[in-house]
Amino acid sequence: MTAQTSISSETARTGGRSLTAIVLAAGKGTRMRSDLPKVLHAVAGRTMLGHVLAAASEAGANRIAVVVEPGQEAVAAEIARAAPGASVHPQVERLGTAHAVLAAREALEAGSDDVVIAFGDTPLVTGATLARLRAPLAKGAAVAVLAFTSENPTGYGRVLTDGGRVLAIREEKDASAEERAVTLCNAGLMALSGPHALALLTRIGNANAAGEYYLPDAVGLAVADGLDVAVVPVDEAEAQGVNDRVQLSVAEATIQARLRRAAQIGGATLVAPDTVFLSVDTVLGRDVLVEPHVVFGPKVTVGDHCVIHAFSHLEGATLARGVHIGPYARLRPGAVLETGSRIGNFVEMKNARLGEGAKANHLTYLGDAEIGPGANVGAGTITCNYDGVNKHRTEIGAGAFIGSNTALVAPVSVGAGAIVGAGSVITASVPGDALAIARSRQRIIEGVAGGMRAGLEAIKAAKRSSGL
Repeated sequence: MTAQTSISSETARTGGRSLTAIVLAAGKGTRMRSDLPKVLHAVAGRTMLGHVLAAASEAGANRIAVVVEPGQEAVAAEIARAAPGASVHPQVERLGTAHAVLAAREALEAGSDDVVIAFGDTPLVTGATLARLRAPLAKGAAVAVLAFTSENPTGYGRVLTDGGRVLAIREEKDASAEERAVTLCNAGLMALSGPHALALLTRIGNANAAGEYYLPDAVGLAVADGLDVAVVPVDEAEAQGVNDRVQLSVAEATIQARLRRAAQIGGATLVAPDTVFLSVDTVLGRDVLVEPHVVFGPKVTVGDHCVIHAFSHLEGATLARGVHIGPYARLRPGAVLETGSRIGNFVEMKNARLGEGAKANHLTYLGDAEIGPGANVGAGTITCNYDGVNKHRTEIGAGAFIGSNTALVAPVSVGAGAIVGAGSVITASVPGDALAIARSRQRIIEGVAGGMRAGLEAIKAAKRSSGL
C-alpha cells in the first residue's frame, strides 16, 4: 500500500469531517546556532516547516493556522509559499505549549470537527500518521495523543494509563519516581474534538514546576470530564523533533531512506543507494539507473529508461525517456533534455533545452540555449550568455555540428545542418548548411624554438643569481 492510499483510507474513516491543523513554529532554535529560523532548515530539499504543512494538508486539513514568533518575515513567506491560505498567528509571550496553541484562538473559534496540533520541527511525521491521529475523534474520542514506547524514556512526558485507560500525561520534571518508570512516552502531537477544544485549552493551568501552560494537561481535564481519550501509537524515530544540527542530520538520513526505498519500489535502480540523495519531489521513472554519488536537488523529473552516471548533480531539470547524463554532469534549473539526448562528463546546463538525440559529451557549458534535435556540441564549447548586465540566448539548429573549443557569443544562432569549425569564436549568426570558421590563421616560423628556450633559461638563471 502506498502512503497516499493509506492517507486516503484514514481520511475516509473520518467521514468527511472538517479539520483545523495548528502548527507551532515559534521556537527560537538556539541550539541550531544559526541565523536561519530553525523551522526553515531543510530536509531533503524542503524546509522542516514545509514538511509539516504538507503532512497537515495530506491528512485532510481544510484550515491551517501557524503560530510564529513576531517579526519572522522569512517564516511567514515560507508559510505563504508552502501552504497558501494558511493563517499566521504571532506568539508574543512564551508561556508553554497550550498558551502557544491559544495564540491561534481565532482559528479555533472558527470551528471544525477535528483539531490537530503539530510542531514545525518534527519533519518526519507523515500525513498518514496525522490522519491516524485524528481518526479516533470520529469514533467519539475528545482527545487523541500520539505516543511511543521507548527503552530510554528520559526527558519525555509519560502517558499514564490504568488497564488500557488513559489517565494523564505527566512531564518528567513533575513525575514521581514510579511515573518516571513508565516507558509509554508522549510524542507531543495531539488531536482534539472541535467542540471540546477551546473548553479544554482555556482551562489548562500552570501549577507545575515550570510555571507553564502544558498542552498535555488537556488529557487530565478530559478524563476528569468523563470524556474518552485515545492513544495512537507511532514509531519513536518518526516522532523525533529537531533541535540541533546532529538531529537535523538524523532526520535527513531517515527521510532519505524513505525516498530511496520508494524510488526502488517504483522501478528505479540505485546502484549504491546510500550514496544517492533525493529531494521529496524527485520523480524517477521506470527502469531508471542511478549510479553512485548522485544528488537530486528540488524539482527534478527523470523519465523512463534514463541513466544518471556517477557524481552528477541535478536541480530543476526535466529528462525525457532514454536520456543519459554524466558522469560528473551538472544540470541546473531550467535544463530540459529531450528523448535520447546525452550529456557527458563535466558538462553543465542551465535554462537550456537539448533536443531529441542531441549530444554534448565533454567539457561544455550550455546556458540560455536551445539545441535542436540531432545536434552535436563538441568538447570545450561554451555559450557566452551573459554580457555583465543581461542574459542572451543561443540557438543551434537541428543536425548542426559545433566543433571543439568553440565560443558562441549570444545572442547568436547556428542554422540547421551548419558546421562550426573547431576553435571558433562565433559572434554572428550562421545560416543553415553553412560552414563557419572564426579563428586566426596558423603561422609556422621554423628554427626559432631553440633560441626562445635558451632565452627563457637565461632569464631564469638571472633571477636565481639575483635572489628573486
